[in-house]
Amino acid sequence: MTVLATGDDGVTRCAWAHGTPLYERYHDEEWGRPVRDERGLFERLSLEAFQSGLSWLIILHKRPAFRQAFADFDVPTVAAFDDDDRARLMADRGIVRNQAKINATIGNAVAAMELHDRGEPLADLLWSFAPSDPRPAPSSFDEVPASTAESGAMAAALKRLGFRFVGPTTCYALMQAVGMVNDHLAGCDARTTVEQSRG
Repeated sequence: MTVLATGDDGVTRCAWAHGTPLYERYHDEEWGRPVRDERGLFERLSLEAFQSGLSWLIILHKRPAFRQAFADFDVPTVAAFDDDDRARLMADRGIVRNQAKINATIGNAVAAMELHDRGEPLADLLWSFAPSDPRPAPSSFDEVPASTAESGAMAAALKRLGFRFVGPTTCYALMQAVGMVNDHLAGCDARTTVEQSRG
């Protein structure tokens, strides 16, 4: 199995990102880079939930429409969405029109606001589950887990707080996306850049 691929631009990437410009940009510029602001974290948590059962490439193509439909994932705004907004979202062909996921996203914004009311920002909660000791660089995708003890603990904590579509696998995908872990493979050009951005 090919684990790394070098593009025409001379960049060596994890093979999953090779060959599709949108995937390549996401891999090179976003995946694994630390995200610590609430809007950015809420967007990625929401998109990971919408991705469940679908290709991530579908979500990337629809991301601009998602941002427009969900007020750029501004938590207070989404938390205030009403039945008219739900109907609007279900009619929006630009996004994934899944009623359970739409309702979960709005409900998750409400849960995030309740966290604020208790003086605990969403970013602080999520980042509290980041592993303290980084794993060695994986040499193949077989060494990259689908979930971990930390993602399981994150999922359990979020569910207790009323969040939905936040299982251990979804939470681990979030951890990968926002730089809590670095799962770029050994030899991938982005791995060193991500390590430097994580401090």
